[in-house]
Amino acid sequence: MRTEPKPTRLDRIFARLDREPERPVLDVPRMTRHRVVLFGATLAFYAAIVLAVAATTWLVRIDWQAMLFRPYQQWPEIHAFLDYWVVLGQRGPTAVMVSAWLGWRSWRQRTLRPLLAFGMAVLLLNITVGAVKYGLGRSGPHYATEVGSNEMWHWLEAGSDIFPSGHTANAVVTWGILAYLASTPWTRRWLSALSAVLSLSVGLTTVYLGTHWLSDVLLGWAAGLLVLLALPWFEPLISRAESFLLDLRDRWTARRAGPVPVPTPAPVLASVRSGEDDGDATPVRETIPSATAHTPRNPVYLAPGPHTVRSERTPVTPTGSRRPPHSDRVPRGAGSPARPLTGG
Repeated sequence: MRTEPKPTRLDRIFARLDREPERPVLDVPRMTRHRVVLFGATLAFYAAIVLAVAATTWLVRIDWQAMLFRPYQQWPEIHAFLDYWVVLGQRGPTAVMVSAWLGWRSWRQRTLRPLLAFGMAVLLLNITVGAVKYGLGRSGPHYATEVGSNEMWHWLEAGSDIFPSGHTANAVVTWGILAYLASTPWTRRWLSALSAVLSLSVGLTTVYLGTHWLSDVLLGWAAGLLVLLALPWFEPLISRAESFLLDLRDRWTARRAGPVPVPTPAPVLASVRSGEDDGDATPVRETIPSATAHTPRNPVYLAPGPHTVRSERTPVTPTGSRRPPHSDRVPRGAGSPARPLTGG
């Protein structure tokens, strides 16, 4: 008896995914009034941090106090864990993890928008944060030379590209893009809060390790939030890029498939047939069958020649016997030899 193989748990999971209908395309976030107000407030906070550091105010004094406190010496038992935790803000590993998740979503939803939105956010982050880093030229705690100074305008010195914190800004954008692309308002709110806490923890970890000032973390958090808030302004560009890439894919697929064969019509020859009565010539179009046209053939069980139906045939009355002649059979009525009688 033949039995079917029992499906494994992995087979059942993939079968369920195949039966699952395609998810609807996510609603594109718009630049609403609430978002504009939040963008303006974050931009004002960003500018206030830069001015406070440039003017060497109380914020710079707090930076020095946190650095001289040396948290990594106060709590050395968590140093090993925070060395791994800070990786959640590094651009390379986080970009690979988030791109894998967004790539799966793009495949399930049959759209390139998640990947393109993430690429646009990373591009804006690199341009804005990189320009401010190299423009202000602030040195980090490990490269500080004068206690109480803001350590700015050191463009040609080593370690002068830490303001704002790239780890913090990258954590805000990388994990915040998941909230930006969420499909429901409830998921968007929870992912937004989670990404905010995660990015601040990564920033404070850099302060613990002594690689950033506290003001670097605050400015990096604001820089990443500005990128996410400004992303709806670039949605039309993302839509045009998606349409272009999908059209390019369709053309490439059609080119690989080759040209579609078009059936060739049968050739038509115009001939002239003479009239019988008035002598006028009447053009008549006659179709010449091609060599590949199928010619009807008679069935193999019929003899060649014309055939008539049964109703058109002449009735014929058969004469004589239909039985074949036999030489050993005696005709009926003829005399037969006498049989010998048996008995007494």
